[in-house]
Formats: sequence, structure tokens, C-alpha cells
Amino acid sequence: MKKKENIVRYTAEELAVMCERGEDRTDWAKVKAMTEDELEASIAADSDGVHEELDWTQGFVGLPPGKKHINIRVDADVLDWFRSKGKGYQTYMNSVLRAFVAKQGAGQASNRL
Repeated sequence: MKKKENIVRYTAEELAVMCERGEDRTDWAKVKAMTEDELEASIAADSDGVHEELDWTQGFVGLPPGKKHINIRVDADVLDWFRSKGKGYQTYMNSVLRAFVAKQGAGQASNRL
């Protein structure tokens, strides 16, 4: 069963009209009243913000290789652990496998353990 998406897309023009009607949830009076120091403190306190330097050592130029659909049998406890990590657990599993393959070396990826 396909999940219902909650993502709604608007054009810039639609967003401007919505803001004019007062449909945004931003308290603009509060924002305008903030000092620069208060703004900086608010940004620093944001737990979702990225405040450290990004690690680009694992980055690459180009598209990642294509994926193939397979059926695989995995121990129940292993699958439960990955699923406990939440949405995207299959991508996480793929990343773990990719890291293992990279550690083995590209030429050794097909060798048995």
C-alpha cells in the first residue's frame, strides 16, 4: 500500500499571495524586534542547524550507481535493528554494505569472506 505524501508544493507567486493573506505562521513583529545578538543566539541554539564544517572526504562527482531490486533474507534481529533507526533504513543498510565493499577494495568485492 502506497503511503500518502504530506508534501505540498507552491510556486513563489502562490507563496507571496498566501503571505499577503496572512496564511504564514511567522510572527514577523517578533522577528523584526530581534537584535542581531538575539538572532545569532537563536541560530546557535537550533538543534537542527548544521554548525560544524562539512566532511567532503567521502563526496564524489557524478551520479551514484543505479540500484537493482532484489529479495534477500536477513536475520530478524538484524532487520529489526535497522528498522529501529526509522525511515530510510534500507538506504542505511545499503550504506553499510557499500562501506564494507569499499573496505574490501574494489577488486575484492566479489571474493567470498
